Amino acid sequence: MKLAINLALSLIMLALSLWLVWPNEVSREVLRAALSDLTVTGFAPTLALYLGLLCLVHFCRAYRWNNLLAPLGVRLGLGRLMAVSSVGFMAILVVPARLGELVRPALIRKKGHISASAALGTVAVERIIDGLVVSVAVFATFIALRGPDSPGWMMPTAYVAFGLFTVCLIGLVFALTWPAWTVSTFLRLTLLTTLAPRLAARLDGKLHELIRGFAVLRDRKNLAAFLAWTLVYWIANGLSCWVLARGLGVNLSVTGAFAMMGLVAVGITLPNSPGMIGQYQWLTALGCSLELGRAAITDGTVLFGEVLAFAVILHGMQVVWYVGTGLLAVATPHVSFSELWAARKLDPEPAASDAPAS
Repeated sequence: MKLAINLALSLIMLALSLWLVWPNEVSREVLRAALSDLTVTGFAPTLALYLGLLCLVHFCRAYRWNNLLAPLGVRLGLGRLMAVSSVGFMAILVVPARLGELVRPALIRKKGHISASAALGTVAVERIIDGLVVSVAVFATFIALRGPDSPGWMMPTAYVAFGLFTVCLIGLVFALTWPAWTVSTFLRLTLLTTLAPRLAARLDGKLHELIRGFAVLRDRKNLAAFLAWTLVYWIANGLSCWVLARGLGVNLSVTGAFAMMGLVAVGITLPNSPGMIGQYQWLTALGCSLELGRAAITDGTVLFGEVLAFAVILHGMQVVWYVGTGLLAVATPHVSFSELWAARKLDPEPAASDAPAS
């Protein structure tokens, strides 16, 4: 039932996003004009710099996971870490409703070393800290770009995003400090202990394992390293958006590029459409409008064509990159199709020990 609801929300988001961004005849004409202005020699330096930054983004995003796993006594070799992460990133992109987040934990679970639930806990920490970092970026850039013609939703979005992820982080710390009380309270409030005692008993162990994955919050050294890699990751991400935008004729400042990136990052935390099609383009264009002005990005204008071309190419590059690196990872000895098939279920394992995994 939960899967059906998630898929339904994903398809609704796809239909809504396509309706918002689908170009009419005039818009298609200016989009064609913007794309026809691109030349191989003119775009090559931009593409090279963008791909270099994308490599850095990918490495930092993957490598920092070891700092979340280390407090659990687990450390993956570089090849295994990059392969599992690449497959996981591909799954996040192509699998709807954020269900791809389950792939990385499922791939590294190992009896006697780490359970999938504990690994999923590290992913929860990663997502919430990412959300906080992005929310700070959104808050700072939105304030810098705010003006008399700014849309009414601009600052409320920044406040809500920052408040939501702050509350989530407080929840992580609370659960790590009082795990037994947190789990029992959750099960009581959801009425599972009364309506489905067997399910509640199973969930009790899973939730305790999940909370075990929050251990990095007590490990100053690994937490500091994770935060450092995270900052490099998001800074490189924002700069890559700025480089690509400027190379395609969209005159965004660095501040405007980071505001656009932050809005996209916050927006795709919602149930995403398959492949983020439509949703990514709409959020990108909306983010650009914060600096360039909504009135300037209207159907038929040259700027509209450039912004739409930027949104399409940015999304296309992301899809090609993450699907390509994911498929390459499957071709390595570090991840196999049999592992991917087994990863479709996030079954519970016996409680993990602190023995290291390789």
